[in-house]
Amino acid sequence: MLQIGENTLVSLDLVERYFHCDLDDCLGECCVAGDAGAPLTPEEDAELRRLAPRILPYLTPGARRAVEEEGVSYIDQEGDLVTQLVGGANCVFTTFTPDGKCLCALEKARREGETDFFKPISCALYPVRLKEYPSFTAVNFHRWKICKGAEVMGRARGIRAYEFLREPLERRFGREWYAELALTAGEYLRQKGEKSDN
Repeated sequence: MLQIGENTLVSLDLVERYFHCDLDDCLGECCVAGDAGAPLTPEEDAELRRLAPRILPYLTPGARRAVEEEGVSYIDQEGDLVTQLVGGANCVFTTFTPDGKCLCALEKARREGETDFFKPISCALYPVRLKEYPSFTAVNFHRWKICKGAEVMGRARGIRAYEFLREPLERRFGREWYAELALTAGEYLRQKGEKSDN
């Protein structure tokens, strides 16, 4: 683990592993696989509730019914606040292209100027998962077989996971924090006899 700032510990996997999403390979399966919705902060949940009427037109018919009947979120079995599911599977904000790729309705609504809401930070940060402890935040790299293509593409392009995730990491922790991470990661890789490719 690398300590960045006063209260974050970053998994070495985030620095050592290569990663670049390959939607053509995985088809966005992270939006539909798993046993719960995407983790939400209380602030994100409140904003999604407020924006729900403007987002509904972007959702599938089943997702619209789920939001209207059950809301945009729920508390999962582990006690976490997460996005609502459709039929116990897909995130309600999942939409599909004709060729079967999963896309985020929240991103589409933002691109089209309907909202200024980014998708939940837990989604933007994936494959990073954050774990909050009383005195620090753990920044972990979650390995999942559906992301194998992303690791292959990342290696081919020479992009480390922390580099690929620069924008959401800066959004969550700030630019100064990311600059410290990049500097520390570069030094760590040099000491290992590797290099940061970008």
